[in-house]
Amino acid sequence: MKGMKKSLTEEYLYLDFSHHTEGCIFPLHTSVTLFLLSYCDCKIFKVCLVLTKESTNGSLLRDVLSQDIKTQMISRQELPPIVQNCCLPAVVEQPDNFCRAGLAVVLRHIIQKSYEVDPSKKEILELLGFKKTCLKACAEVSQWTRLCELTIPLVIEDFLRESSKRPPAIPAEILELERKLGEPVRVHNDDKLRRQKLKLQKAAAAGPPLAKGRAKSRVHAQDTSEHVGSSPESLELTVAFSKLTVQETAATAPREPPHIRKAKASELPPLEHVFAEGLYFTLTDIVLLPCIHHFLKMSIDRALRKQQQLNNLVYVVTNQAKPGDRIVDFCSGGGHVGIVLAHMLPSCQVTLIENKELSLIRAKKRSDELGLNNIWFIQANMEYFTGMFNIGVALHACGVATDMVIEHCVRIRASFVTCPCCYGFIQNTSRFSFPKSEQFKKTLSYKEHMILCRFADQTAVQLPPQQRLIGKQCMCLVDLDRARAAEERGYAVQVISMEPESCSPKNNMIVGVPV
Repeated sequence: MKGMKKSLTEEYLYLDFSHHTEGCIFPLHTSVTLFLLSYCDCKIFKVCLVLTKESTNGSLLRDVLSQDIKTQMISRQELPPIVQNCCLPAVVEQPDNFCRAGLAVVLRHIIQKSYEVDPSKKEILELLGFKKTCLKACAEVSQWTRLCELTIPLVIEDFLRESSKRPPAIPAEILELERKLGEPVRVHNDDKLRRQKLKLQKAAAAGPPLAKGRAKSRVHAQDTSEHVGSSPESLELTVAFSKLTVQETAATAPREPPHIRKAKASELPPLEHVFAEGLYFTLTDIVLLPCIHHFLKMSIDRALRKQQQLNNLVYVVTNQAKPGDRIVDFCSGGGHVGIVLAHMLPSCQVTLIENKELSLIRAKKRSDELGLNNIWFIQANMEYFTGMFNIGVALHACGVATDMVIEHCVRIRASFVTCPCCYGFIQNTSRFSFPKSEQFKKTLSYKEHMILCRFADQTAVQLPPQQRLIGKQCMCLVDLDRARAAEERGYAVQVISMEPESCSPKNNMIVGVPV
């Protein structure tokens, strides 16, 4: 191929691999690097996926990898000595004495090597930005580099991990990124572009031009409509797309009218973001796109799973509730369960109990927007609630909080509908000792019960199917002990699974009714 350089030093690219789920490879640094390789159509690196301690079966990895990327699996012990001193990703030149490590450094190197191999790929080099400095400043001194290179990938990984256990809040770092993308764009020719935008705004405000004015400005209008946009709203987008299709040419348009040229900088409209760093697609977008895509996809999936969880609990409660019943939603969080119950059962009084103030304020706001008048909100630990009620509900109450809810209900002979969570946090307290039931105490010691609880937490979707099956069986045994303990105190209890079971890794429900 014309312009190709053939004598290149052989280089190895080492990437961590822990697991893959729903089309995404983890950690996200690895997904980002593979995405760039595919985007650049870069085949000059020998790619090695390094198994981590958390690594799962990679036999199905080919299903989510581009067919053009050839990879091999290695253990951490097989890494070259120089790489063992660094965090991955890392690139090593043969003979293993020059290493580049860290996401930004490795990604910039991939871009530069891709251009070196094929200098006709100027659009690849432009990923580095106007002065080729995109993500060049180290994360220790650049807040922007730190946010994109380190913070966003890590917080989204945590978000996805936590979403398999309980619904987490949107990370503050995502909101910070959203705030930054709302700030005005600064580019090297922003004064010129802002004046063009001002001209378009004034033209739009003035309405259709007169025939004489239209003929006089036809040539200049054609130039701005092709390269800048025919409306103030589309200017940034048109400039961005013009960069992707043709190189900018020297400005040949007539001078701007005097009232545009003389406008003060403070009077010029700001430019809005099209991409992460402004108007042009850069390496920063390559980094953020896989992360934000998976975050948004998981957010939609999580909303559906939350809806399915609510359907299960609400179905059971509405079939038990009678007019005039008092229903308590323990550990209510933002009120997802309690608000739905108050809406579905207008003749019942629903009380939400939550110790986190912000969560309860959010729940009250939602309730007020719906105009509900049969719902109360109490910020307190549940032991401070002494009222009488007929049905107690708890969705994913963590660890022994589920046992506290059941105990609260049993003490006043109320029915309970609970969905436990965080089995690994279960341990003896001043109020509870495990196993709880006499039947299980005859078989299991406390230590054996704790082992059972630890295995019961191994139900995350990214784990191998056999491991998840064992986790589900242990989960059922822990909840069966809870059920037997309630039966010994005069309750009819069922341990059932939510439908579909995929709505949550923690999909057991313990339903108890006093005999």
